[in-house]
Amino acid sequence: MQLSNCSRNIIVIGASAGGVDALRVLFRCLPADLPVAFLVVLHIPPHSPSELARILSRETDMPVISVEANQSLRASTVYVASADHHLLLAKEGVRITRGPKECRVRPSIDVLFRSASVAYESRVIGVLLSGALDDGTAGLWAIKDRDGLVLVQDPNEATYDSMPRSAIQHVETDFIGTLTELADHIATSVAAPLKGSETRPLNQRHMIETSISENGNGLEAGVMNIGKISSYTCPDCHGVLVQIEEGSIVRFRCHTGHAFSVKTLIAEVNTAIDNGLWDTLRAVEERIMLLRQMGDLAEAQGSGKDAEFCRSQARNAEERLKPLRELVLDPDFFNTK
Repeated sequence: MQLSNCSRNIIVIGASAGGVDALRVLFRCLPADLPVAFLVVLHIPPHSPSELARILSRETDMPVISVEANQSLRASTVYVASADHHLLLAKEGVRITRGPKECRVRPSIDVLFRSASVAYESRVIGVLLSGALDDGTAGLWAIKDRDGLVLVQDPNEATYDSMPRSAIQHVETDFIGTLTELADHIATSVAAPLKGSETRPLNQRHMIETSISENGNGLEAGVMNIGKISSYTCPDCHGVLVQIEEGSIVRFRCHTGHAFSVKTLIAEVNTAIDNGLWDTLRAVEERIMLLRQMGDLAEAQGSGKDAEFCRSQARNAEERLKPLRELVLDPDFFNTK
C-alpha cells in the first residue's frame, strides 16, 4: 500500500536503554491497519545482529523488516535499524548508511528524525521512548521545526528517563503520556488531515547534516557553515568542532561529520580521560617494576649503591602513583549529574 501525501503517516520512533520492552508494549497497543510507515531506531551494539525485528513481529501483525538495504517505503510496515548502520528517510524511501556516528552511536535516533523532517515535513510524527543521555532531542527539534508532531513517553513510566526528560526540557512537546496513551494518540493523529499551509521552510542546516549522515563527507556538505568554531576538538578524530545552537539546545559537529550533544561530548571526554589515566598507571607501574629489576641486577653485580638508588626511585614512583590511583578510582570525578 502506498502512502498518502495528505496525512501524518511517517512515524519515527527512537529508544535506547529500556527501549525493547517499551517498543513491545507500544506496538502491542497500536492498530495493525494504520495506513502509515513506522521506522524504529534502537541503540544496539555495532557487532551484534539486532533481534528487534523478530521481537516486534510477535507484537504486531504488520510486517517488520530489519533494514539491510535501501528500499521503498510502504504503509502498514515497520522498518527497524540494523546494527552499525544509520537508518534514514529520503523522498525515494528508506536508506541505510555507515555515516559518522552521532551522539556516540550508529544507528542514531537524531539521524532518523532529522532526515524524516527534511524529506517528509509536517507528515512526520516523532516518538521518543526510554533511554539514557539525550539522543533524539535534536531530532525532535528538527521535526517540530517542520511542524511535525512530537510525542514523548512519560518519564515517570520510562525505565530510563534521561532521553524523555531532555526532550521535554528542550523541545515544544505535543503530547507526553504512557505507552498505551502514546499508541492511542498516534492513531488519533494519523486520522487528522493535514493542511497544505502548515509546513515551515526547510532549515538548510538540517539538509546539510542529513547529507553528512548519508554521504559521510562533512567538508563537502558544508559543515563549517552550520555553526561557530568551538574551543573543543572531536574525541573521535580530533578534528575541530563547530557549535550548533537550536533554541536551548547546544550541540557540536566536527569537519569529518561526528556529532555530539553536550552530554555525549562530556561522556566521550570522560572516556578519553579514563583511558589516559589507566595508560599512565600502567606506564608508571612498568617503571616501578623495571627499577626494581635494575636494583636486583645491580645488587647481584655487587653494586649496593646503584641497587639502593634504583629501589629508592621505585619507592618514590610508587608514592607519587597513589594520588593518581585514587583519582582513577574516584566515581565522583567522572560524575556529570
